[in-house]
Amino acid sequence: MQATIDLRSDTVTRPTAAMRAAMAAAEVGDDVYREDPTVRALEERVAELTGKEAALFVPSGTMGNQIALLCHTQRGDEVIAGEGAHCAFYESGAAPAWSGVQFAFAGRGGLFTAADVEDAIKPPQYYLPRTRLVAIENTHNRAGGRVFPQEDVLAIASVARAHGLALHLDGARLWNAAVAAGRTPAELAAPFDTVSVCFSKGLGAPVGSALCGSADVVRAALRFRKMLGGGMRQAGVLAAAALYALAHHQGRIAEDHEAARAIAQAMRAAARHAVAPATIEEPETNILYIETPGIPAERLVEAARRRGVLVGATGRSAVRAVTHLDLAPEQVAPAASALAEALAEVLAQPRDRGAEGARA
Repeated sequence: MQATIDLRSDTVTRPTAAMRAAMAAAEVGDDVYREDPTVRALEERVAELTGKEAALFVPSGTMGNQIALLCHTQRGDEVIAGEGAHCAFYESGAAPAWSGVQFAFAGRGGLFTAADVEDAIKPPQYYLPRTRLVAIENTHNRAGGRVFPQEDVLAIASVARAHGLALHLDGARLWNAAVAAGRTPAELAAPFDTVSVCFSKGLGAPVGSALCGSADVVRAALRFRKMLGGGMRQAGVLAAAALYALAHHQGRIAEDHEAARAIAQAMRAAARHAVAPATIEEPETNILYIETPGIPAERLVEAARRRGVLVGATGRSAVRAVTHLDLAPEQVAPAASALAEALAEVLAQPRDRGAEGARA
């Protein structure tokens, strides 16, 4: 039976044996009483890594982002974000439901500039929504795991401060961004009031994220976490996995980036000889997008599945592959070969004029 290589997301990883051992040995307490020593140790460690005063362990990145919105905004406010931002696109409409905010999208393809922010800020008229927050996603998922240029971040932060706006960093894959940019997570997070980071993506922990910021913001976040149902009890077993991941899995993230580039190279070679067009972007990190104009994404997903590789459709003719901890080095070449064959197969099929790319 052919083994399956799952590249649908970097959330599909499973705890290693050593991580499970750390979880089993974790010292625990009731975290709603703030008495879980392993959770507190994790919060102190991630605050240190992001250069912030404090941190709060939360069940998911979505909760971390939404708590940040609750901390920074009031109902009727507006948040400036990039196209396809996770907090607007992949969080079930939580922002307008819980915070009562709306989004103004700046730039194109997930990234934007200080000039774009200037253009998006609303004048202070009572009949307009109040611009209150700028949210940046780094790396940007729907932009193909792109790293937000730090020079642009600093310029955006300068404009935001001049207008009295807060800044939030959706750093679910901040660890990937730091490796690709050759900077520390703290450097990338420095301009922001709050930053959310995830442990269950590039680091391979089973559950959990953290929201980092000032002590005052984290105190407010603690109440919102409880309000949203995120108050966990003996959560140290989960925090132990995140601590293990921070200690042992940060250093190998570059391997995921190299694997994504190898797969992209094989797929570009397959597309080069095809009659139908395809776009395979050069990955900056661990996310690879393949666009096949006029060819439904499901065709490529199915052709890859028959060859033992799972990928995901993200638009009518857009497919995503994500490398991660559970992709063993010896699986990279077979995965690249299988995806190249699958792409060659679908590019040889008749095009569907109704199919087109739908990714921001």
